[in-house]
Amino acid sequence: MTLNRRTYLFVALGCGLVLSPVTGLFAQQTANSSAQAQPAAGQTQEVDPLKRERSDKEKFQAQREVRRELKGAYKTWLDQDVAYIISDEERKAFRNLSNDEERDSFIEQFWLRRNPNPDSPENEFREEHYRRIAYANEHYAAGKPGWKTDRGHIYISFGKPDSIESHPSGGSYQRPMEEGGGETSTFPFETWHYRYLEGVGENIDIEFVDTCQCGDYHFTIDRSEKDALLHVPGAGLTQAEEMGQANKADRFKGGFENLGSGPMSSSQQSKQFDRIELAAKLFAPPPVKFKDLDNFISEHKVLSGPVFPFDVRTDFVKVTESTVLVPITLQLRNRDITFVTKDGVAKGVVNILGKVTTLTHKTVQSFEDTVEVEQPAELLEKSLDRRSVYWKALPLLPGLYRLDIAIKDVNNPDHIGLYGRGIEVPTYHDEKLATSTLILADQMNQVSSREIGTGSCIIGNTHICPRVSTNAATPISFKRGQELSFWMQVYNLGINEATKSNEATVTYQITDIAANTVVLEKQLESKDLGAHSDQLTVEKSLPMAGLQPGKYRVTIKISDTISKQEIAQSAPFVVE
Repeated sequence: MTLNRRTYLFVALGCGLVLSPVTGLFAQQTANSSAQAQPAAGQTQEVDPLKRERSDKEKFQAQREVRRELKGAYKTWLDQDVAYIISDEERKAFRNLSNDEERDSFIEQFWLRRNPNPDSPENEFREEHYRRIAYANEHYAAGKPGWKTDRGHIYISFGKPDSIESHPSGGSYQRPMEEGGGETSTFPFETWHYRYLEGVGENIDIEFVDTCQCGDYHFTIDRSEKDALLHVPGAGLTQAEEMGQANKADRFKGGFENLGSGPMSSSQQSKQFDRIELAAKLFAPPPVKFKDLDNFISEHKVLSGPVFPFDVRTDFVKVTESTVLVPITLQLRNRDITFVTKDGVAKGVVNILGKVTTLTHKTVQSFEDTVEVEQPAELLEKSLDRRSVYWKALPLLPGLYRLDIAIKDVNNPDHIGLYGRGIEVPTYHDEKLATSTLILADQMNQVSSREIGTGSCIIGNTHICPRVSTNAATPISFKRGQELSFWMQVYNLGINEATKSNEATVTYQITDIAANTVVLEKQLESKDLGAHSDQLTVEKSLPMAGLQPGKYRVTIKISDTISKQEIAQSAPFVVE
């Protein structure tokens, strides 16, 4: 795939060479030429546009463009060193700098912003980035620097693949059934496999083909491109073609992959769009549906109309050793939504756009949805004090991110709400006792096996919508008639080698904050929640009718007998 290029406008100032006239023939010829150049009386003199005197504004603009033109090490840094990791905003800002002192300061801050440990004199991000460039130049050069090749681009952007299937000489190749089966001969090719790529997905296969057999492997989404016998009649037939059930000429009747007919050809045709989508994710940011909201996020526009308030909560749940599920809960008051009544139904519509970006401003996850709230018109007034909840769970790798969310009231387009915060996705080390966040809700129930992992507010086999506080300083509020439901997972419990069972004590308690007294406490044995697992889920629903109005705290403590570790999570709440 050809790398993206940006075209820049350079203003070149020509240098005029002025010769003073000398005596003799040359002086006479100059005089004659000048005389001939004079217009006749009554004629209008035509001005050569190339010799027209420039205005002060044009001169200033030209001088500014000359100052902005990058040369030497700064041009190399911008166009080569950081070509794949610098954001458009940073690139524009760097080009607007007018002197080397400002550029040096910009470069220093550029790397500091990406340093995973700002207090350390070593910058692991910068060192790893230049190591990747050096590796790409050493291993992927092909008549051009390795960083310019497609393999170099992918390696610098995503690092070393988890595995590589390499066919450096091509030759005999037994097609898998999803490519039609049968035997053919191929050009040199490689398939890179990544178990997970941020912003792209899981189990990603990236194919590179060297059709020129010159070492320049290019990215392709057409798996038939590696077939060296593709255009040779009667050669390299698929299984169906060998059996006379298909004709090789039929391969070229449509589609961008010419794999031929086979047992799985119909399903593979439908997956061609998935391969196009993969290429788009690898080399371009995800598409944005609500572009007006995206402008508020990316350009940090100032709101001109009334602010659309909403509350946000983020939680963290371990999925695998390297992936964390981050449920994001938005809470809106019905009173803040504009309702339009039609045919006896009051309807409010809210567009939601969210982005998760890294410290390098790379978008790794995005979501966009439309939420509709409907009420019978006669019940609208009573429902205005209720709250509507939107829930989205995103898989992320551990690390630092920025979460930006923009919402728009469709029935009142000037009614915009913005949210932007940094989030730190935790790392769950294998040897360390750890927990998810503690989630409080007023309703919790088990779901059927076919609903696991699907739908809103479903974590595992539990449906639980977190209660959201209006701000970090305000506890979650419940009414006495409601139930207090809490949910938390525990990870990395020790396992007794003899019994193959965990041995931990789980204690949950509710404390009256004002009186500093424990009003409820109960202990459970971990084996009662799941004896043979190093992970367990603590979930409980308690009626609050017996609690007096006031401020309370729920705490869950885990004491692991085997690993000799303890951990606790707590959350305040208010009973009204």
